[in-house]
Amino acid sequence: MPEESSSNLSGPERAAILLMTLGEQEAAEVMKLMGPKEVQKIGTVMASLTSVSKHQVSDVLDEFTRAVDEQTALGIGNEDYVRNVLINALGEDKAGGVIDRILMGRSSKGLEALKWMDPRAVAEIIRLEHPQIIAIVLAYLDSDHAAEVLALLPERTRPDIIMRIASLDGIQPQALIELDTILEKQFSGTSNVKSSSVGGLKTAANILNFLESSAESELIETVKEADKELAEKIEDLMFVFDNLIDVDDRGIQALLREINSETLILALKGADEALKEKIFKNMSKRAAEMLRDDLEAKGPVRLSEVEAAQKEILTVARKLADAGEISLGGQGAEQFV
Repeated sequence: MPEESSSNLSGPERAAILLMTLGEQEAAEVMKLMGPKEVQKIGTVMASLTSVSKHQVSDVLDEFTRAVDEQTALGIGNEDYVRNVLINALGEDKAGGVIDRILMGRSSKGLEALKWMDPRAVAEIIRLEHPQIIAIVLAYLDSDHAAEVLALLPERTRPDIIMRIASLDGIQPQALIELDTILEKQFSGTSNVKSSSVGGLKTAANILNFLESSAESELIETVKEADKELAEKIEDLMFVFDNLIDVDDRGIQALLREINSETLILALKGADEALKEKIFKNMSKRAAEMLRDDLEAKGPVRLSEVEAAQKEILTVARKLADAGEISLGGQGAEQFV
C-alpha cells in the first residue's frame, strides 16, 4: 500500500504539522506573529489532527525547506517598494486604502489588540465612547467580529454608528495615533501608526452582512429614515443569499464542497426557483435528485431557521471569496467590460 502523500492536506493542516514538529516553545514563538483568525484556524486543526504518517511529515518539512531556500533578503526594508508597486499597479486612489490597511495592521498595537478580544469585551470597552470613536474601532475590526460587537451595543446607537462607518473617508493620522495610544495603554506596547484609511460604504455593508437577518433589516430601515441615499448605497454593496445566482458554476461547486446537506436544504427552502436550479445543475445527477427529494420531504420550516442557514452559507461564501477561491457576483460585484 503506497504511503499517503501530503498533497491532499490543506494549507492549515500543513502549517499545523510543521508547528507540531517544532516543539511547544518554537511553535508558540511562531504563533505570536500570526493574526487571531490564523491562530484559531491552525489551533483548531492542531487539536483535531490524528494519524499523521511519517511520510506526510517528511513531505511537509521538505516543502518548507524548499520554500525557505528560495527566500532572499528582498523583504528587508521594502516599505517604499511596496508603496510604489501598489500605486503603479492600482493607481494612487485605490492603492491608498490598500497601503494604509497593510501598514496600520502591522504597526497599530492598541487597535490590533481588540481583534484578539471577545466581542462582549470589546463592546464593554467602547460602549461609552463617542459614536465616531466606536465607528472607527468597528471599521478596523474584521467584519464578522465587528458585527458581533455591534449587536451587543445599545440598539438606539447602531444606526448612527453604521452611518458613520459608511461615511468614513479617511481619518487624520494624528487622531488615529491618539486613539491607538489610548487603547494601547490598556494592553501595553508602543504605537507607531502611519496610516488612516478605514471604514467606508463597503465596510458598513460587510458588517451588516454578518448581522442576524432581523437585526440587519431593522437597522437598514432606520438608516433609510435618516439618510435614504446612504442606505441605498450600503444596500447596493451588500451580498445576500439570492446573489449566489451570480456566482459562476466553479464557485458554486467550491461552495457546495464546504457546506453540509442539512444546512443547504434549510437554506434552499427560502430560495427562488432560479437559484435552486443553479444549485442542482452544479451537482451530480444523483445528488441533485436526492436534494430535490429531501426538499420535498422536509415540509414547512421556521423562517428563522431558513435565514440562519442562509447566513451560514453566506459566511462560508465570503470566507472563500476572501481567500481568493471564488468570486462573488451580485450587487456589490465589480463590473468588467
